Amino acid sequence: MNEKSPALKNVWIALGLPPISFLLAIIVASIYFGAQGQTDPAQISQSVANSMSVILVAIQICLLGIFLWAKHADELNWSDLGWQAAAGQKNWREFLVGALPGGLLGLLYVFALSPSLTALQRSVGDYVPAGEVLPSVGSGLIAFFIADVLLAPWVEESLYRGYALTRLLGRFSQPVAIAISCVFFGLLHWAGGFWYILLTGAVAGGLFAALFVQRNNLIAPFAAHLALNLVEFLFVWLAR
Repeated sequence: MNEKSPALKNVWIALGLPPISFLLAIIVASIYFGAQGQTDPAQISQSVANSMSVILVAIQICLLGIFLWAKHADELNWSDLGWQAAAGQKNWREFLVGALPGGLLGLLYVFALSPSLTALQRSVGDYVPAGEVLPSVGSGLIAFFIADVLLAPWVEESLYRGYALTRLLGRFSQPVAIAISCVFFGLLHWAGGFWYILLTGAVAGGLFAALFVQRNNLIAPFAAHLALNLVEFLFVWLAR
């Protein structure tokens, strides 16, 4: 990983644009359904929720564009991002090191964290309906698979850990850099509600960041992200 202490302007842009892009995508989808003759706000909201899988694909493509812009703006090579195992490491071993906790977190999410999230939404409240996260993203399985399994692990790890966290570690202490990356990673998932932001930012983002820092490569957090999302997809698929 690059050990230089970089300017952070591009980092803040790269971290701030994804949640804004998500909001713009939902606004565009709402305008589209309104133009199709839907006038009831509840109907439009339901149509947007039913299209969430397609929106997620569009968001991943947008994130890829943001990442490629930031990488080019900071004149980085792929090796600067951590996609190569460090000296003495084996790619397959690093993959297993990440896949195991990622898969376990996926099972924990499906059978414990997701029900707890729904319980919190019902008892404390949230700005999204309780229990709507997995049903909405699973409305289109093919698009959901493309977004959540094929694109998200690679795109999001490249942007949030390989690019942003590396740059943040050059300017802040490790705890502060990890905390910042986790906050923005959580904000990317704002459409799932307040408690979902905390869950993805602190738990999933914390795991991915810890693996990145401890293993000094992106292979381990990528494998963890892939395993987590694959378990999530299989659960949605089987539930349907």
